[in-house]
Amino acid sequence: MLDLLPDLFDHYPDQLTLLLNPWQSFGAKSIFYGEVVTVKCFEDNSKVKSELAKKGHGKVLVVDGGGSCRRALLGDMIALNAYKNGWEGIIINGCIRDAGTINTMQIGVQALGTNPIKTDKKDVGEVNAIIEIAGVSIHPGMMIYADLNGIAVSKQSLDLSILQ
Repeated sequence: MLDLLPDLFDHYPDQLTLLLNPWQSFGAKSIFYGEVVTVKCFEDNSKVKSELAKKGHGKVLVVDGGGSCRRALLGDMIALNAYKNGWEGIIINGCIRDAGTINTMQIGVQALGTNPIKTDKKDVGEVNAIIEIAGVSIHPGMMIYADLNGIAVSKQSLDLSILQ
């Protein structure tokens, strides 16, 4: 399957909300989905690092970095750790770095762009907070679906067997 969202919106138009941001896709896994885990932080990726160090099978970390592109909230070392811990993907409302290396990893990543500058580490941020991205409230436990067409959220898991 090369596209997920067009078919999902055809079958579940009333159960999905599109996150209208200028997302860029990174990582070798262009289609990913899973249960939402949230982090809210601003130019400090301490909480991102600690969450992705945990097991994440079936989960996607959604990071509200306030849309800031002055620092990168994800780099290759943290992305590799996420991959090793089984995370399905990472969505950053902000920037990443080490894009070339991340593009070789079998993990899905979407972000607003890139910036080579790392963050300060002050251990500031909130885990599993309700966040808002592109005017959409995202709660921990929701489902998120991403591909090269964009990112959408749903309050519950959708039956993907209809797509086969």
